[in-house]
Amino acid sequence: MTVTAVVEDARPVGRPLTANRLPKWAPAAVAGGSIALGCAIGALGGLASHLQWGLISALLFVLIGYVLSARVEGRRQAKDRLATSVVWVAFILAVVPLVALISYTVQQGIEVVNGNFLSHSMKGVIQSGPGGGIYHALIGTLEQVALATAIAAPIGLLTAVYLVEYGRGTLAKAVTFFVDVMTGIPSIVAGLFILSLWNLALGFSYSGFSGSLALAILMMPVVVRSTEEMLKLVPNELREASYALGVPKWKTILRIVLPTAIGGITTGVMLAVARITGETAPVMMLVFGADYINNNPFDGPQQSLPMYIWTQYSQVNNDYGYARAWGAALVLIAFVMGLNLIARGIARWRSPKGGH
Repeated sequence: MTVTAVVEDARPVGRPLTANRLPKWAPAAVAGGSIALGCAIGALGGLASHLQWGLISALLFVLIGYVLSARVEGRRQAKDRLATSVVWVAFILAVVPLVALISYTVQQGIEVVNGNFLSHSMKGVIQSGPGGGIYHALIGTLEQVALATAIAAPIGLLTAVYLVEYGRGTLAKAVTFFVDVMTGIPSIVAGLFILSLWNLALGFSYSGFSGSLALAILMMPVVVRSTEEMLKLVPNELREASYALGVPKWKTILRIVLPTAIGGITTGVMLAVARITGETAPVMMLVFGADYINNNPFDGPQQSLPMYIWTQYSQVNNDYGYARAWGAALVLIAFVMGLNLIARGIARWRSPKGGH
């Protein structure tokens, strides 16, 4: 028997790798047909919720795509298309609520957001009437978040550096354990801790700084975890090359490791800032709220955007209060989005690829 004959006999039996393929427009066609069929089923079945129509369409998209691919391309390619279809459906299910939330907030709050709304407080304004703004709440949020970041970011960064670069033995395990525990602490617990220690035991009054202490507790574990993962992604070859040149470990961390991971670290800090910006419970307990402008976060009650939204929506309870609440919510979302954009810009500018 010749070598050619042996090779031919060794070929796998079944559908060859060069089997028929669906055209490139097939997924789009299947998606359009599934949406039309899902809407028809929902309308004929008397389903009032469009969410149910969408879920039916998504299920039909996955099933029709798999069956069609199995008949034309074979089971191997059909399984691949099935996984791809599930990923697309999961992506859409995640994006649709986000888009709906943002669009509805913009629709409800855009009418009230103007220069007067952003530059005036609620002092002297009748809560049940028109007028007023969020200037005092915006100042309070900026100061409280800035103080919390100034406390939590350095501590979280140094803790992550210790765990990755120096941490060994029982102490490192204990620190890791407590960071994991702190990650799941409810915001109300952090507020109660600061209230008991700072306000009741030490005798300090309500202030923006009191709220910042509770927000810093919530922010620290997020900074530690994100920074730790980013530092672990830095190749060990960079550290070893620096050590081979005689550079001390602390300078290697400062000049090599941290600049390499600065993009991920900045993103992690911004995620932590976004996590605390919308907290309401600690602010209600420790900052107390005010309808006037208080530029001093260390003396007297302050307002914040989350508490302002809650106050206008739950206590005022009329069209004017609802409008102010939606306007403040829109400003809060824009504030968080702006922080993320700034973080991405800083991370790209300070990345090693950017020459900095």
